[in-house]
Amino acid sequence: MNFSSLTRVVTAGAACLFLAAGTLHAQEAEKETDPYDKPYIVEDGKVDQGTYNGFRRYHSSCHVCHGPDGLGGSFAPALVDSLKVLDYDKFTEIIANGKSEKGASGQRVMPSFGTDQNVMLHVADIYGYLKARSDGKIDRGRPERIKK
Repeated sequence: MNFSSLTRVVTAGAACLFLAAGTLHAQEAEKETDPYDKPYIVEDGKVDQGTYNGFRRYHSSCHVCHGPDGLGGSFAPALVDSLKVLDYDKFTEIIANGKSEKGASGQRVMPSFGTDQNVMLHVADIYGYLKARSDGKIDRGRPERIKK
């Protein structure tokens, strides 16, 4: 086999691998979440890894003020209600920058979590979890994960 023939074989092999990888990637992409269009995956009451991680992150950082399962608390509103009107960008902006508002009961302040890596690196997962709760796709409590 000369160099030209070897080059054609290697190129053809690489093209086949590329096409196969593209097909596998497309199949995997169907199972991926997108915080704008598909922030969570729920199948038979079980959630994808990102949504499960969002549950864990929410309950490690957010539930103290916003209550268990996003149902609200004495310090902050129910996020299962807020996510009926807040989109991903506004949600992320509030988490990163914090929020302050004056109400009948006085000044309410949400601190900024913009430098908290335990929150900011997982904000899409937290949003996915809360959006699934808001949409009524998962119940209260620790969700079960989809087995791969």
